[in-house]
Formats: sequence, C-alpha cells, structure tokens
Amino acid sequence: MELFESFLSYMQSGGFVMWPLAICVVILWYTMGYRFHALKRGSNANVRNLVRKYSEGIRTTPRGLIDTAIVDALHVVERCGKTSASRAYLDDALNQYKVELKRYKTTVRTIVAVAPLIGLLGTVVGMIETFDSLASAELFSQSGGIAGGISQALFTTQLGLVVAVPGLIIGRILDKKASTMELELEQIKDLLCSEGI
Repeated sequence: MELFESFLSYMQSGGFVMWPLAICVVILWYTMGYRFHALKRGSNANVRNLVRKYSEGIRTTPRGLIDTAIVDALHVVERCGKTSASRAYLDDALNQYKVELKRYKTTVRTIVAVAPLIGLLGTVVGMIETFDSLASAELFSQSGGIAGGISQALFTTQLGLVVAVPGLIIGRILDKKASTMELELEQIKDLLCSEGI
C-alpha cells in the first residue's frame, strides 16, 4: 500500500502530464517485450546449414522464427517443386514472418519520439505555474509557488526522458535484429529456389 501511495505522490508531483507518460511507459515496454519475444531466431547455425539439416531430417523441431520459416518453406517446395512459380509461393508463405518482424516497430518509434515532447509540455506547464506565482507574488502559496512549478517541470522532463532513452536504445537493437532476420528470410528463399541447397 505504501508503494502505491508513493507512486501516486510521484504522479501528482508532475501534474496531469504524468499520466499520459505513464501510459506511454506501459505501452512501450509491452511492445518492446512482444518484439523481443517474437524476434527469437531459434538455432544459431547459419541459414544454409539449417536448410540442409531440416531438408535431410536431421532437425525436426523448430525453435524460433527462422527455424519455423525454414520448415514452412520446405513444405512449400515439397508441394510445388522447384518451379519458376515456387519463388512466388515462398514469398507468400514467408510474408507472415516479415509482417511479424515489423509488428509494433512504428509504435515503439512513435512513443520514443512523443515521450520527450509530452515531457516538454509538462515543463512548459510547470514554468507557467512558476511565472504565475512570481506575477502574483505568491512565493509561499499552498500550491508550492516557484518551487512547485519548477519541481513539476523537472518531474515531467525526467519521466519523458526515462521513457524515451531506453526505448530508443532497445528499439534500435530490436530493429537491427529484425533487419538481419529479414535478410535471412530472403536467403532461405534464394537457397530453396537454387539448384543446390
């Protein structure tokens, strides 16, 4: 209960802007957690070896996105053979994995860009309160006067940066991993459409 009261006190100290920032935190960490989980590659072996092992039956149970994509692609090749149309069938079959690689990418980038701006809005609101206190000479008012306005400005700026900085760093790491996996999906298609696996 004491922790909840501390949280409420912290949220009230920054004014109304703290609540949208708190919502941004929850959405950001949910989407990054989802992306982290979805971007599990599976085996660490290179794509060529994985395709060979799955096609020869050495491996049977996929453990991640790339492994599952290889199994699905092999099923497509078994059904239609290595014809000129198989590339189109592989494109269709592996498109769902490309969509999965990009899921929530825009959401993470949007929150990373918007959070500091929301924090800046809180800063402006806090500074307006500070200048209102100065203008009306309420230096020791119940709302906190100058100290309350500056405190509100700093709390919102702090939370805006706390949301944006980890989101930016982790988001870039996940984007890099997704780009690598997208190239590996293309490599799967190239290997299965070529003569020798």
